[in-house]
Amino acid sequence: MNGEQNAGRPGVGKDRRGGPWRDRVHEVIFGFDTPAGKAFDVSLIILIVLSVIVVILDSLHDVSERYGTQLVVAEWFFTVLFTIEYALRLACVRHPSRYALSFFGLVDLLAIVPTYLSLLFPGTEFLVVIRVLRVLRVFRVLKLGHHIQDANLLTRSLYASRRKIAVFVYVVLTLVVILGSVMYLIEGEENGFTSIPVSIYWTIVTLTTVGYGDLTPGTVLGQTVSAIVMLLGYAIIAVPTGIVTAEMVHVSSGRRDPTSQEPARSCEQCDERGHDVDAVFCKRCGARF
Repeated sequence: MNGEQNAGRPGVGKDRRGGPWRDRVHEVIFGFDTPAGKAFDVSLIILIVLSVIVVILDSLHDVSERYGTQLVVAEWFFTVLFTIEYALRLACVRHPSRYALSFFGLVDLLAIVPTYLSLLFPGTEFLVVIRVLRVLRVFRVLKLGHHIQDANLLTRSLYASRRKIAVFVYVVLTLVVILGSVMYLIEGEENGFTSIPVSIYWTIVTLTTVGYGDLTPGTVLGQTVSAIVMLLGYAIIAVPTGIVTAEMVHVSSGRRDPTSQEPARSCEQCDERGHDVDAVFCKRCGARF
């Protein structure tokens, strides 16, 4: 990081507790635009992928029987490394609680907890596959920060269209209940529709175009209703897509150009990313850059 960036960061310099080592550790761990930061992120991603592979191999019965001890040792090795890394992340930020409650902070914590829980609850170690979410940091390494902004745009669009989607879901549920009840009356128990809940299950499966085939109508009228439900399924797919797309167009009207090559800023206090290059304050915690 250059001196101008450091000067604009709260907590860097004299008012930061812990001495220069925190600045150096923060530069390595969070400084994705520095050589040391890039090397750290690349190494971290490799370790994450290897740890997930170890967990997957451990779930294979034959492999686990032959190399069970080695896989357990490898898993604990990765867990200890990630625990040290998590502790360093908390140590080098000014407000550890804000980072701990951020998205990546929670993912980092959940990536190491299952292994420790496995000491009390065997089998929970397989939950460490959540570590694969940490690979999202590859967006920073490859300078794909604008894609993270695209994800934020999608999240804001979904939130803005939540009421329309809620109405849509209510209408779909109403159709499912009505059509399921109709199929129960038409087909009856002799064709496998033993109750209204079972018929509703069939309607949901058919409406979503999954079609397991475990329940099939045996009457002409039932097959006609089934065809109508399948056609409704294709028509319904387009509705939420149109709602969210319209909101994305509306939300993106005030957004900076996603093709800009300028790197997005990262907040040192809460590690929130995706700020515009000319941003003065963090959009999440309000800290001044």
